[in-house]
Formats: sequence, C-alpha cells, structure tokens
Amino acid sequence: MWDTINSAWIELQAVWNKGPANREELAKFLRFVQETSLRFDGSAYRTMLRNDAYWFSRLGVHLERADNTARILDVKYHMLLPEAEHVGGPLDYYQWTSILRSVSATTAYHWVYRETLKPWLIADLLILNDTLPRSLASCYSNLVRNLDQIGVAYGRQGASQRHARGIRNRLEHSHMDDIFQHGVHEFIQEFIADNSRLGEIITKQYLI
Repeated sequence: MWDTINSAWIELQAVWNKGPANREELAKFLRFVQETSLRFDGSAYRTMLRNDAYWFSRLGVHLERADNTARILDVKYHMLLPEAEHVGGPLDYYQWTSILRSVSATTAYHWVYRETLKPWLIADLLILNDTLPRSLASCYSNLVRNLDQIGVAYGRQGASQRHARGIRNRLEHSHMDDIFQHGVHEFIQEFIADNSRLGEIITKQYLI
C-alpha cells in the first residue's frame, strides 16, 4: 500500500506536475489515477488484518463510493441533457453509456438486463441492484457489515449502526416505479444527505 502511494507521488511530480495538456494526456492521466487506486485497494484487500483499521478503511471506501455514484446519476437527470434534446435521442443514449462507463458497469448492465440502454434500468442497476459493487444498495450492505464488525470488536452498537441499517432497509424496500413517480432527483438528494450524515455519526461515535 505504501509502495503504491509513494510510486504514484513520484510519478505525479515527474510526469504530471503541470497537468495534462490535451485530451489524450487527460485520458492517460485518468488511467493512471484508476490504476493507482486499484493497486492500493487490491493491496489493502489482500494484505490487511481484518481488524478495526481495515473496517474503518472500508467504511471510507463505501461512503465515498455511494456518494459518487449518487452524484453521477443525479448529474445525468439535472444537467447533462440539453433542453432541445429529446429523451431517448442519440445524445441521451451516449450520455447514459458514459454514465455506465464511468462506474465500470456497461458490461454488467447488459449481463443483468440483456436489453438496450433504458434510463429506468440503468437507475435500477446503480441504485437498487446489490450485485453491482458501485450501487447504492451494495455500498450500504457493506457499510452495515463493516459497522457491525466494528460494533462487535468494540463491544457496543450505536447510532451509526442504526442509521446505516435504516438507509439499507429503505433501499431494500424501494422500487424504481415509486422512485421515478416521486422524483429521482429528490430520492438521490435525500440519500446524499443521509449518507453524509452517516459519516458525521461515525466520526462522533468512534473518532472524537
């Protein structure tokens, strides 16, 4: 883990200290970031003792992952589609493809649904399908599991465990028809606020 961080720091100073100069270099830089993140995460997963240090590191991973997935999905609904473009048009299709690619889920989508890209199915995959590691449901299954491990290790449960279970239960009992009916943006904004609140509760319960 240390070697990955140190090597990345050296490369940042030597190669990327002035930032990418064009789109081709930006793509290379993003691949560098992705590969560095995967090396670090893989090292942590394979080598760390399963103790509180590991569980807290996993909490950070899944809190941030849930927040990022929610914001990526919300941006599509709120900002990406110009008013002149029709839903289902070429630009709409391209943007939904970009959303799936940004969370490495294009292949997963076709494997699960075996259909052309449909917004409600993409939303279902990223919000409710707990077999996708980047989905909100999967993140909260992992958050609850790691918080329970910490609770056992420290000999007590608390507000963070209750809050995480509440969010997971809401996701488990949600359906995309209801989410679309009441507003995807509203659902996501509520989720982002609750997710941020969980981070604050964990800090107060364990780190202060």
